[in-house]
Amino acid sequence: QVQLVESGGGLVQAGGSLRLSCAASGRSFSSYTMGWFRQAPGKEREFVAAFGRSGAFTPYAGSVKGRFTISRDNAENTVYLQMNSLRPEDTAVYYCAASRLITIATSAYDNWGQGTQVTVSS
Repeated sequence: QVQLVESGGGLVQAGGSLRLSCAASGRSFSSYTMGWFRQAPGKEREFVAAFGRSGAFTPYAGSVKGRFTISRDNAENTVYLQMNSLRPEDTAVYYCAASRLITIATSAYDNWGQGTQVTVSS
């Protein structure tokens, strides 16, 4: 099990940038696939990006590809989400999650943070 704490959310104008961080505590952080998900009001939680154990697995949702970049620092037990060219439709609560599997399936992630709000104004 890992405990996850997100930070870095906030209010930004369209076209701006934010960097989310997710600090993990617990054992074997490097053995987990780390993912970012988001949930907008009235919508289901959706996959945003993931970073596998080795770095060979870094999928992105089509809606964020080319604008968002996921990275991880295993020495610091932290995963990041750099978000550029933000749009109002990116407004959501962003969650960090960890999975033992190499996957983007929400159901396969069994360790979740509390979420951080990102609001993009037009």
